[in-house]
Amino acid sequence: MGVLKESIVASGQELIPSTNMEIIEASGVNALLSQIRPHWQAKNLIQRVTKLLHVDPSSACQRLFNASIHDLREKILYAGVDIAAEAAKQHKLPPITNAENIENYSTSRMIDLAYRMGLLSRPEYRRILRAYDIRKDLEHEDDEYEAGVEDCVYIFRTCVDVILSKDPIELIKLTDIKEIVENSEASTLNESLLEEFEYAPESRQLEIYKFLVSSSLNVELPDVVRHNCYMALYSLKSIAHSQVLITCARDFVKRVGKRGPSLIEVRVAYGSGLLAYLKQAQIKDFYDNYFSEMSKIGYSWGAHNSHGELLRNLDEIGGLDFCPDDCLEQYIEWLVLCYVGSSGGRTSYGNVRNVYYSNVGAPIALKLLKNKTRNIQTIISKLETDSRSIVYAISDEHVARRFNTILDEIES
Repeated sequence: MGVLKESIVASGQELIPSTNMEIIEASGVNALLSQIRPHWQAKNLIQRVTKLLHVDPSSACQRLFNASIHDLREKILYAGVDIAAEAAKQHKLPPITNAENIENYSTSRMIDLAYRMGLLSRPEYRRILRAYDIRKDLEHEDDEYEAGVEDCVYIFRTCVDVILSKDPIELIKLTDIKEIVENSEASTLNESLLEEFEYAPESRQLEIYKFLVSSSLNVELPDVVRHNCYMALYSLKSIAHSQVLITCARDFVKRVGKRGPSLIEVRVAYGSGLLAYLKQAQIKDFYDNYFSEMSKIGYSWGAHNSHGELLRNLDEIGGLDFCPDDCLEQYIEWLVLCYVGSSGGRTSYGNVRNVYYSNVGAPIALKLLKNKTRNIQTIISKLETDSRSIVYAISDEHVARRFNTILDEIES
């Protein structure tokens, strides 16, 4: 029918009312064509669409949709046959072993594959499917159905916004990450790699995440490589698929088993976003063991040389964020006593010091107490009257002032 309409137009007859042409102009469809990437702007197909737009909107819509599907196919090939093959296998699409298999995919399968590969978001996927339905209607256009302005606008806007205006996405590869982290110097992931990871399919994200977690825990690797892997995980955890985190956490739980996780394991679990997914019994084992170490060192100012590493390690695993409820009070009591110190006196240098407290541990202890996710203030108020150690410490007016500083800092 499109050919017939073109013949009528060529003979000088007007096919559609001028009012419809005015509506098409007002809809901004012409402006959409200018947003198409230069790669397609120069192609005859787009030029043909431009010529057909005002005389045969049905043919123009079909041709533009065909162009977008062709572009989508090119983007799939650009992303990689390996990723396409994995996505097809995982979501039970026709098997892919080479580029020719992708060329033979039907339009509907092509759209499904692009979505499963992460080239289309869920809303974009649904928009393209709707445009495909309209395009099928246009193919069977008859006296009962003819392309309307609304069809033209929807197909044009969807095809241009979702596909033809966007550059191909180069999906991230594991080797890209390895080149960064396996460096002899401290390295971080750039914005380009972060964006590629965010759009990568779940299978590729999982492959990368497992490598980084495993390398972070591998004591045989150089410290700088393990640190780079840890920092990479810290950058990626907020954009990783939730299922990737769940799957990696399941492996992590098996690795720890029935023993309590080590400090390194908890640090990696926290940095990678996996700590919240570990078994509560495993988390409690760790915090019980860590508090035993804190008790052994003690909060007294005399142990200040050991407080820096002890409290910084606690801070690097989220501080009190993941501390189990039945462990929380003893942690808070220790940190309060570390900060407030004890009654002062004359130092060995002859100076008078009103309060003896750990210069190293006190600032970190206060930072850990200024936690916004736990009900710290209520517990401290309870300890003010129930903890013999705190009651005795704040009986000194100078120590009491430091205790009030904690309350003021938490309230603010």
